[in-house]
Amino acid sequence: MADQVVLLDFLPSPFGMRLRIALAEKGVKYEYKEEDLANKSPLLLQSNPVHKKIPVLIHNGKPVSESLIALQYIDEVWNHKAPLFPSDPYLRSQARFWADFVDKKVVDFWLKVWTTKGEEQEAAKKGFLHSIKLLEGELGDKPYFGGETLGFVDVALVPFISWLSVYEKCGNFSVEEECPEFIAWGKRCLQKESVAKSLPDQDKVYDVVVQLRKKLGIE
Repeated sequence: MADQVVLLDFLPSPFGMRLRIALAEKGVKYEYKEEDLANKSPLLLQSNPVHKKIPVLIHNGKPVSESLIALQYIDEVWNHKAPLFPSDPYLRSQARFWADFVDKKVVDFWLKVWTTKGEEQEAAKKGFLHSIKLLEGELGDKPYFGGETLGFVDVALVPFISWLSVYEKCGNFSVEEECPEFIAWGKRCLQKESVAKSLPDQDKVYDVVVQLRKKLGIE
């Protein structure tokens, strides 16, 4: 029996983009279901009753929640193609460390850049750029965080490239001016079909964010 794979997602979500990239890298066919986050589907609430958030990967009826956990699941289940983790245990530990850094630092500042104003937003911008510069240092001279091939950290981080218009227009700062190596890395990633077809147009992301900011009373 063929695998039945469903992805509950929301187009601008960087967390959902991670799974889209990984599934594309592995060549896994899946059914995409766009969620209305203001009116979540019964399937989403049933599949992720704890957090009630996207993305959720449903594989043969079994849900996997939280994007980094789902990424590891995808890599382990479809391990015949495009491994996201290196074979060396130490290098695997470092990949998990930096992906965790993305979720604990980059994500926190990213969220505040477009959901706050004034001093709080200024602090978020500084924190975001500082975090990206630390990641630039980890990348070094490698083409990808995974070395010569796209890896776990690359997939965890590259979705935030699709939010560049949001940073520039909502945060009034240029990531490219401050972190050119990060942008160069992002462009390399976008040369891969799995990434290019999984990341939405920056203007589409910005349009959605404008509506979300209005709902939050920020605009």
